[in-house]
Amino acid sequence: MKTYEMLYVLDAAISDEAKEAYVKKFEDIVTSANGKVVTTDKWGVKKLAYAIKYKTEGYYVLMTFEAEGSVVKELDRVAHLSAEVLRVVTTVKN
Repeated sequence: MKTYEMLYVLDAAISDEAKEAYVKKFEDIVTSANGKVVTTDKWGVKKLAYAIKYKTEGYYVLMTFEAEGSVVKELDRVAHLSAEVLRVVTTVKN
């Protein structure tokens, strides 16, 4: 298993409950595939460098986890299906 970092930006306009639901959803995907969530850092609402889907602010979350490569593909697939996820990037952490 490799260690990955996934940074995703949620729409800042959604409710706090919805934000927590997305955080839990992504963590559950990792743990259900026998992965391990190391940390989840909620950076909060920050101004975007440029407008994404006409939004100027986003809620940033950085999740560090250990899992197989197939988990990264599933996270990416689920994130791109969600309209409230503005951006997502996953990298291998050395």
